[in-house]
Amino acid sequence: MKKTLQNLGQKTDYNLNQIDKKILEKVDNPHQDLDYLIRFTCPEFTSICPVTGQPDFAYIVIDYVPSKKMVESKSLKLYLFSFRNHGAFHEDCTVQIAKDIIDLIKPKFLRVGGYWYPRGGIPIDVFFQYGKLPKNIWLPDQGISTYKAR
Repeated sequence: MKKTLQNLGQKTDYNLNQIDKKILEKVDNPHQDLDYLIRFTCPEFTSICPVTGQPDFAYIVIDYVPSKKMVESKSLKLYLFSFRNHGAFHEDCTVQIAKDIIDLIKPKFLRVGGYWYPRGGIPIDVFFQYGKLPKNIWLPDQGISTYKAR
């Protein structure tokens, strides 16, 4: 794959008007002969409540075992930023992130945890899992406790 990455090393133009999975880019996995886990965390994820227009905040944890491709990290950051003004429920945002990563790289295993901060007094945690975890992989706890004023 000799495609030039569109985001890495380039000036960043932020588009916060709509989510855009085309921002996501992939790179070759340099260790396709091994299974290993990659973790991305986004402690300041934001979107908008589709009913009230109020901001929603979450801590997103993405764990995956790559196959042939990996998610390029800057493109993931820009993709997650694109949710900033997007009106969707917590469940929709969390699952959409997982679906877009699956479409992009078809990982062997993917787990996305969306730990949403309370609105109306109720925190909502959303979990999505895809694929089978290879037997030799250590999958650490996502490290986010059940809400107790996190």
